[in-house]
Amino acid sequence: MPARDHFHSVMRIGTHRDRHGRTKHAAVCTNDRCGWSADYTAQSAAQLAARTHRCKVS
Repeated sequence: MPARDHFHSVMRIGTHRDRHGRTKHAAVCTNDRCGWSADYTAQSAAQLAARTHRCKVS
């Protein structure tokens, strides 16, 4: 259970439009010193990336 709570408090998934007007899904680590983020065309891919991200900052 603690791992899931940590996931929800550190990871965010949102949508935005790229410069070509296509919808993108972003997975972002909100840990202060991590800075990891990635854009995906599918929401499921963003969710998978967020779940499997291993933040190197403790």
